Amino acid sequence: MGSTGGGTRSAPDAVERVARGKRMGREADECAEEAAAVRAGLVREIVAGGGLTDPAWRAAFEEVPRHLFVPYYYEAGEAGTASARTAAGAPGTAGAGGAAGATARAAGVAGVAGTAGVADAAGVAAGAPGAAGVVDAAGAAGVVDAAGAAGVAGADAAGASGRETAGVAGAGTAGAPGRETAGAARAGAVRGTVGYTRLWRDDPHPLRRARWLAGAYADAPLATRVRDGELITSSSQPSLMARMLQALQVRDGDRVLEIGAGTGYNAALLAHRLGDTHVTTLDLDPEITEAARNHLAAAGFRPAVVTGDGARGCPLHAPYDRIIATCAVASIPPAWLGQCRPGALILTPLATGLIALTVADARHAEGHFLAMPAYFVPLRGSGPPPQVPTHGLPSRPLLDDSFRFLLNVAAGHMEPVEALALWEHEGRPGRERYGVTVRGERQWAWLDDPEGAYAWPLGPPGGLQPRPEPL
Repeated sequence: MGSTGGGTRSAPDAVERVARGKRMGREADECAEEAAAVRAGLVREIVAGGGLTDPAWRAAFEEVPRHLFVPYYYEAGEAGTASARTAAGAPGTAGAGGAAGATARAAGVAGVAGTAGVADAAGVAAGAPGAAGVVDAAGAAGVVDAAGAAGVAGADAAGASGRETAGVAGAGTAGAPGRETAGAARAGAVRGTVGYTRLWRDDPHPLRRARWLAGAYADAPLATRVRDGELITSSSQPSLMARMLQALQVRDGDRVLEIGAGTGYNAALLAHRLGDTHVTTLDLDPEITEAARNHLAAAGFRPAVVTGDGARGCPLHAPYDRIIATCAVASIPPAWLGQCRPGALILTPLATGLIALTVADARHAEGHFLAMPAYFVPLRGSGPPPQVPTHGLPSRPLLDDSFRFLLNVAAGHMEPVEALALWEHEGRPGRERYGVTVRGERQWAWLDDPEGAYAWPLGPPGGLQPRPEPL
């Protein structure tokens, strides 16, 4: 596998990019100068947090104008009676006190408690201080992870990836209140509904326009589409996008499939790094793909934007060297492996983590989880994640992210007290000690060794995975 750095764009490519941007009207962008200044501030913030160590990705974040991909977005605020934990304006919230008022924008996005994709129906609003985890709105015994950990609060897309579903975890995803992680916003359970205020580029009021622009470059997720009071799509926290793109380990000449077009911003970053002809972005919703295509054109990019089912991939432009998904899957869609070259890398959220799989062939892949947490809504059509009971558990382990991750990995296949005993016996393992193996029709997650003592099948519950035959 090649290095993460690769080469920077050649001079002719850069010249063509500028010329294309002018042809598409970027020279008429009235806030371009101010946007460049706040964009530089965002890049500095990400770098200070340990991101963008690859110069090629840093150049992409410095040069791709995010504000052209979010001509409007929504800030969430309570429209009912909220508990004291509700976020709006609370310290520690993503972007709070910052120029876009990015406090509760992430309401109902990835990982927040909600029923089958309707966050405000479940009475949940994101944006309170702290991080991953609130008691589910139904008052069940379990706890759920809120959008948190490395700042994932809804990936930068929807539709095919299922990210247009607002609120994911229902009463099931394991989590615990009160633990703050880098860049994350904690969700607070509310009794009421969530209201949204739109901020947009063409607002006649200069202060609101300034607020919109600052929010577009805040290191926070943005709610980009709301329908009938429900959050439909969102754009990921830029620092998380940077970490995922760098983890993708692209090389010059690689062909990349992105599952979930969203606003098109992530595809633009990929196209900046690799060139338009090497990038395909996919989404199920034709409205979303049309908007993404327009945003990309306005910024001077023309990757392939395809409307289709993310679980089926996009055979039209296969084979791929990299597949990146920004939606959670319960198991790896077989079509993804079949559309990869041998040695390709698949990066996808799974069980509140990010799994990086190296593809051997159309039926075999294996890899480890990255150390950072990741909370995304599920791939559309994959169903809700399994419930994660927490009965019989003391509260202290539930405050530990590594234990909550184990509960999610083994959901439906291990009793909570058994998971606690394993976690303590194995020295409280972090995500990077876990992995996933795909072998034909069989897929399983494991701890330390794919042939070792601890393995759990991916997909519907059914007990411990039988020991597979060696290759």
